[in-house]
Amino acid sequence: MSGRIGVVGAGILGLAVARELALRGASVTVLDKEDRVAAHQTGRNSGVVHAGVYYAPGSLKARLCRDGVALLREYCAEHHIPYEEVGKLVVAATLAERPGLRRIAERARENGVPGIAELDGLALRDVEPNAVGVGAVHSPHTAVVDFAAVARRLALDVETLGGSVCLGHPVHGVRQTPDGVEVRAGTARFVFDRLVCCAGLGSDAVAAMAGRPGDVRIVPFRGEYYKLAGTARDLVRGLVYPVPDPRYPFLGVHLTRRVDGEVLAGPNAVLALAREGYTWTRVSPRDLWEIAAWPGTRRMAARHWRTGAAEVYGSLAKEVFARGVRRYVPAITAADLVRAGGGVRAQAVARDGGLVDDFVLDVHGRIVLVRNAPSPGATSSLAIARHIMAFISS
Repeated sequence: MSGRIGVVGAGILGLAVARELALRGASVTVLDKEDRVAAHQTGRNSGVVHAGVYYAPGSLKARLCRDGVALLREYCAEHHIPYEEVGKLVVAATLAERPGLRRIAERARENGVPGIAELDGLALRDVEPNAVGVGAVHSPHTAVVDFAAVARRLALDVETLGGSVCLGHPVHGVRQTPDGVEVRAGTARFVFDRLVCCAGLGSDAVAAMAGRPGDVRIVPFRGEYYKLAGTARDLVRGLVYPVPDPRYPFLGVHLTRRVDGEVLAGPNAVLALAREGYTWTRVSPRDLWEIAAWPGTRRMAARHWRTGAAEVYGSLAKEVFARGVRRYVPAITAADLVRAGGGVRAQAVARDGGLVDDFVLDVHGRIVLVRNAPSPGATSSLAIARHIMAFISS
């Protein structure tokens, strides 16, 4: 593959795309406004390599997640990046959640997730001795990794293959011409044959510059984390998740043992007050106006305001957050929880207020726009990069 190709976004997905292009012989330039790679979603998540347990069979998410796991595991082994299969328990806390748990097991098997086992309330404690529930689905090969470390290695690969990673280059202009795509970034002007936009929280802005605002918009949801302090870390061996609410693409507050040995509790999901609103005090009137002006935001809020209010309450009241954690591991107290920052999920919302669940790509002339790549986007990044190549070469 020859030609000059630009990639907007130095998160794990943009860098995976850039590496794939460079491997295929393209001259690649990555543009990002930050001074480091993985500054946003890639570097602010819990590090779970999802096995493909939840996703609708046949969906792009299901297929690319399974492919992505295999590629990521191999890549980490090749570059000596820690990758640990700590296993995941999806726990039903009540009998009413058993049908949902059964559906998860069926989906996981349809998606080819290896080693799936359905456990009763006693057997789940063989996996997680401090967890409680009426049943669980065990995914023993669900893993954890440092996605920021993977992104840094991908950036090194791009440069080793002759590409460029231009940090501190905010994109503020995109224009298609008969011969290519002109991009203004920072104080520089670039001309590419093709452009791939993996801008995450900034994808709406880049799409608008390219003349393709589209029928979905990014609505930012902040996910807040606590970590377990001291010996409380020993209460969790791997990953402990609730049965998710099928109405939402979020998985609910859960417990995650990371590769560094820390155990995270979270995230919740509250509407952020800025596209990069990592705290309650980070507020952007301009972002809020743009988010509120989208009809889908208002329709989503009208449909789900009760759930949203409950999430806000849990965000502001530590004991409420702790109560959600204790539902699965009763020995954890509010005193065991220490604030550990958070991330912002770039969630695509349709005009009718629906939360877009699957990956969404859009081709506009010489530009490929990644409209929606939420979890398991990081897990699937190497597979998504290969999938995008079909759009580049067509």
